[in-house]
Amino acid sequence: MNQPAPPAATPATLFGLSPWAVAAPVLAIGALLFGKPETLLPALIAGILLAGAIMAAVYHAEVLAHYLGEPFGTLTLALAVTVIEVSLIVSIMLGGGDGVQSLARDTLMAALMITINGIVGLCLLAGGRRHHEQSYTQSGVSAGLAMLATLSVLVLILPNYTVTAPGAFYSAKQLVFVAAVSLVVYATFVLAQTIRHRDHFLHHIEEADDHAHEAPVPRAKAVAAAGVLLVALVAVVLLAKSLSPMIEAGVAAAGAPRALVGIIIAALVLAPEGFAAYRAAKANRVQTSLNLAIGSALAAIGLTIPAVAAVALLLGLDLELGLSPKGVVLLALTLLVASLTLGRGRTTIVQGVIHLVLFATYLFTTIVP
Repeated sequence: MNQPAPPAATPATLFGLSPWAVAAPVLAIGALLFGKPETLLPALIAGILLAGAIMAAVYHAEVLAHYLGEPFGTLTLALAVTVIEVSLIVSIMLGGGDGVQSLARDTLMAALMITINGIVGLCLLAGGRRHHEQSYTQSGVSAGLAMLATLSVLVLILPNYTVTAPGAFYSAKQLVFVAAVSLVVYATFVLAQTIRHRDHFLHHIEEADDHAHEAPVPRAKAVAAAGVLLVALVAVVLLAKSLSPMIEAGVAAAGAPRALVGIIIAALVLAPEGFAAYRAAKANRVQTSLNLAIGSALAAIGLTIPAVAAVALLLGLDLELGLSPKGVVLLALTLLVASLTLGRGRTTIVQGVIHLVLFATYLFTTIVP
């Protein structure tokens, strides 16, 4: 007697991925074919699809993290998001328009405040509420913060004090030097994190417990997750860009400064990393959260500056990098506080509240300068 043929397997079930996590990015990409939403209903639909693409990116990033192991999983997500974000910035620069001179500076400042104050603060608060105290490996976090402080000052503060070019600008030679230094520092961080000093970015408790109850991820599933992750990240960036006119209109209607638009867009683009870090902190894996936040901030500077410097030199654009006095104070305070709150290998809700207060201050002084 012939047995009935089994139902045809879809690509989602074939590779073991959840169907919703495959469908959400595809639907989000499909929504881009209808152009930018101009009324409230299409904007709401695009927002829902954007949220779905963000959650799908987090899901696929966790599959990759399980397959690759730490810290390769967090590095993959941070690097993928940053590469796409850099591509978005460069495409806007190539298109010209208002605000191109300061676009890289404003984006970097928003990314730093969101990652080091927003994401870190939220993760430490959430993890502290559930687990009271959480521990991590001090050496890797300290090395990352030292690199981040160096790049932040060289890129965003030093231009205000050089004399070869007036104002908050670097000369062409200075820009080439800073771009090269940014690449060297970020390459050093990646080498240390993945090869030379990998153990400095791992925590023995997390390493023992992380995914211990789960079956190994097959290679085919990991490859499929990597492909869908790329689609999801592209969908997040492009949907955030398509929603920007509606966001601009809402910000203008509220009477808020236009700079708030850049912060909202940066928050949407960094949302996959933020959600992944938050979930890790709640699961008592604060080392993973810190790797994501600090790695994302370093990638934002180390990859963005060389790319935008090349475009600026090629097109003959002046690249305004120096922060305003208010921005210098907030950045310096953030770096100082991060070195203190993340300087003893253990975290509580106290550190989380401090970082969230700094992030709230950044947002408030942007809206009410």
